[in-house]
Amino acid sequence: MKNPTASVFASVTHVGPERDRAMKTSVPLNQPLNLFEYQRLAKARMSPQGYDYYAAGAMDEITLEANHRSYDEIFLRPRVLTGVGNVDTKTTVLGSDLTMPVIVAPSAFHGLATPLAERATAGAAATAGIVYCMSTMANTRMEDVATVGPGTRWFQLYVFKDRGVTRSLVERAEASGFTALELTVNTPKVGRREADERNHFALPAGLEALNLQASHHSEVRDVGEGSGLAAYFAHLIDDNLTWADVEWLRSITKLPILIKGIGRGDDAKQAVASGAAGVIVSNHGGRQLDTARPTIRALPEVVQAVGGMVPILCDGGIRRGTDILKALAVGAAAVQVGRPVLWGLAVDGEAGARRVLELLRAELVLAMALCGCGTIAAITGDLIG
Repeated sequence: MKNPTASVFASVTHVGPERDRAMKTSVPLNQPLNLFEYQRLAKARMSPQGYDYYAAGAMDEITLEANHRSYDEIFLRPRVLTGVGNVDTKTTVLGSDLTMPVIVAPSAFHGLATPLAERATAGAAATAGIVYCMSTMANTRMEDVATVGPGTRWFQLYVFKDRGVTRSLVERAEASGFTALELTVNTPKVGRREADERNHFALPAGLEALNLQASHHSEVRDVGEGSGLAAYFAHLIDDNLTWADVEWLRSITKLPILIKGIGRGDDAKQAVASGAAGVIVSNHGGRQLDTARPTIRALPEVVQAVGGMVPILCDGGIRRGTDILKALAVGAAAVQVGRPVLWGLAVDGEAGARRVLELLRAELVLAMALCGCGTIAAITGDLIG
C-alpha cells in the first residue's frame, strides 16, 4: 500500500476557478495545448443548455471549483538521479490492464457533444488502452457500445424503484461483455444545479436515454419548470437505498462491484464489508452536495480506512498529469476523468477525446520523469510535501 500523508495541503493563494482558466487565453482551433483550452473550445461549439449541463455544479459550485483547486494546493518533493529515461505508465486495476492509471468516468448524454455519442467515447478509450465506464443515462444502447472494437468496458448503475429495470440493466451489461459495475450511491436526490433549473434542462429532440427504452424510461422531458433530469430522478430512481441493497446487487451478478460516491473512511469500510471489489472516492463532480470535501482531500481518510483490502479510485477535478501523480501518491490505484473527455468530444468527436487522453498521458509521463518515477509503483507517498 502506498504511504498516504495525513496532511498534504500547503497554504497557497487561490489561483482562480477552473472555468476562469478555461476562458483566459485565445486558443487556436487546431491545437489546444491542455484540457482547460479544450473546455473553452467546447463552450464555443455546444448549445448553451448542453454546455451548462456538462459544466455546472451544485448551487454555488464551491465543491466543483475546489475539486481541482485542491490539487494545486499539494506540492511535490521530486527525486533526482533515478534513471528515468524510459517511463512506464502501465498498471492493472481489477484484472484490467491499463496503459495508464486513467479510466473514463461515467457521464450522461454524450449525444449533447457529438452525433456518435458514447460510441465515440468507447472508441477513444479503446485506442488509448484504458477502461471506459458507460453511464446508465447514455444516449447509446450498451449493446451498441459493446460492438465498438476491442476495449475493456465497465457499466455505471443507478438503482431504480422498479428493481426489474435494475436487474435487466445488470443482465444486459453481463451479456454485452462489460466486466465490472460502478454503483453510484450519492444520488438519493439530484443536487440543485441552478444552471439546469434556469435552462429547464431536457434532452433535445432525437436524444434519449436509450439503455432504458425497453422500460419506457428513456425520455428526459421538459417539465415546464426546473430541471427535467431532477424530475426524472425524483420519479424513477430509488432514494431509499441502504447497504442491504449492495448485498442484493451482489446476489444478482457475478461482476465485481465498485461503490462510487464514497467520501468517508467509515463508509469505505462498510463498502468493503458489504463485498465491494473497489471504492471510488467521488462527489459526483461537485454536482450533488455543494461544500462537500473535494475528493483529493477525502482520499487519505479513505485510503487509511481501507488498508489495501480493495483498490481505491478517485475522480473529480483531474485536469493535469500532475493531478494523476498526486492522487496515486496519496493512495489511489487509478483516477477517473469525466468532463475533459466530453470537451474533447465536443471539439472533434472521437479524435478530440483521443487527443485529451493523449495530453493527459504525455503530462503524466513528464510528471513521473521529473519526480524520478520510472514506473507507477515508484509513485509513493514521500513525493508529497
